[in-house]
Amino acid sequence: MRSNRAEVWWALCTYIFWLSKMMIAQHSHALGVNWGMQASHPLPPATVVQLLKANGISKVKLFEANSRVLNALANTDIEIMVGLPNDLLLAMTDLAQATAWVRDNVARYMHENGVNIKYVAVGNEPFLKTYNNVNLKTTYPALVNIQRALNAARLGDQVKATVPMNADIIQSARLPSASTFRPDIADLMAQIVTFLSQNGSPFTINIYPFISLYNDPHFPVDYAFFDQTSSPVVDGVYVYHNVFDASYDSLVAALNTVGPYETMSIVVGEIGWPTDGNVNANIGYAKRFNQGFLKHVASKVGTPRRPNSLIQFYLFSLIDEDLKLIVPGNFERHWGIFQYDGRPKYALSLPDTNGQNLTEASGVRYLTREWCVFNPNGALAIPTWMQLRMHRMRLIITFNGRIKL
Repeated sequence: MRSNRAEVWWALCTYIFWLSKMMIAQHSHALGVNWGMQASHPLPPATVVQLLKANGISKVKLFEANSRVLNALANTDIEIMVGLPNDLLLAMTDLAQATAWVRDNVARYMHENGVNIKYVAVGNEPFLKTYNNVNLKTTYPALVNIQRALNAARLGDQVKATVPMNADIIQSARLPSASTFRPDIADLMAQIVTFLSQNGSPFTINIYPFISLYNDPHFPVDYAFFDQTSSPVVDGVYVYHNVFDASYDSLVAALNTVGPYETMSIVVGEIGWPTDGNVNANIGYAKRFNQGFLKHVASKVGTPRRPNSLIQFYLFSLIDEDLKLIVPGNFERHWGIFQYDGRPKYALSLPDTNGQNLTEASGVRYLTREWCVFNPNGALAIPTWMQLRMHRMRLIITFNGRIKL
């Protein structure tokens, strides 16, 4: 009898604990950031966690389940969206593998003084047009299996699976109210939206006004920002002064076309502005956009279709990543609000900091500054062809000991 009472008491305490966390998250404009790790000189995870705390950042989106990072986030109460990369989607179509992934990358961290994981991001922009449909058959089964595995681990009430989508899932329309999902994925999107709704999961979308400006030389620059200086777009009773609100409401309209999902919870998985790599990627525009967006969110004005509502978001991104692919553009390595070493790029006032600007990382260790001095009297040693040949032969030795010429 005592055992049963103890189990009931433990379950009740756990429920109240998680419910209180959910209520706090829903009634605050908590600042979220994307923490990417494609860098040649990454800061130690413990240093980044202290950077998050120093700047009042309470939510983090990760692109992979890095054990060193997750361990560093333990006992911090920072809310986590942990990512499952696109190259694992195929494996996750097998429930046994999905169960193993949840066990190793979620459940093992969900304990007292553990990691506050709230979402699993199943893939990242899997239906991006440039991916040529490679993820169309794997994303939905992977989503279902990850949520089933979470439920089986008794984590389904605390952790929800979602799929971060690129805004190109929406068919271009002149007005937001006319927006629908792309015809080639409309049926698949209806499946995903229905499943997310049934499981109480949010719809996650990445919105990039910078990309609108980058892709269209005729795009009105001021419409990318929040200054209300551009000519508004009038859509019936809805008036849009910036492209973010228009993009957000385009998703709201598209959700409504597949069912009664116009009020479905939405998370903006990525939003930000780069500081280099393009004529419009500069510190002035980045500060103007990010500060304007943060004020827009903090005002709780919402969007025309969802007025007076809280927008959940993750800024992209926390720190520059100098190893990111630059196929989309040279700006891809310059999205961070901090430089590679945790120094702020520009003054940015974050929510709930009483106007305080970004605080730099502490305890960062640098290599000793050394200089090479040219000796004008020194001999310039130019290796001979034979020296180069012998050096190459020493380097290219196969595992069986033979020399590969």
